[in-house]
Amino acid sequence: MPTEEKKKVLAVLDDLFFTVKINESAKRAGVPIEFVKSEKDVLERAKGKPALIIIDLNYHGIDPLKLIERLKSAAELKGTSVLGYLSHIQGDLKQKAHEAGCDMVLARSAFSQNLPQIMKRHGGTQ
Repeated sequence: MPTEEKKKVLAVLDDLFFTVKINESAKRAGVPIEFVKSEKDVLERAKGKPALIIIDLNYHGIDPLKLIERLKSAAELKGTSVLGYLSHIQGDLKQKAHEAGCDMVLARSAFSQNLPQIMKRHGGTQ
């Protein structure tokens, strides 16, 4: 019987606080995670078909909306979910992220609170 490969998660951010939070939740859920900081690296690593790509919509090292559009237009990434997080007061950015193709957009507080469940759901463990 073949062993099921664990689904990987990609995270695109440079915020140390959230890097630690995401890393801890991934470890607890047994989900392999990879942190990337450039659009080129995200697009390259996404070829491995991660279960989830997490994007800090306030990360200035990339254009998050353009990246989401590129990810969602790639045929090989049709089954990959994209989750963005932002400040709760950024309603316009939330709308633009949804329009770009982001599957889920959460306020930072809701993202932090739901991170363990998000990791379990996308890591293939319930």
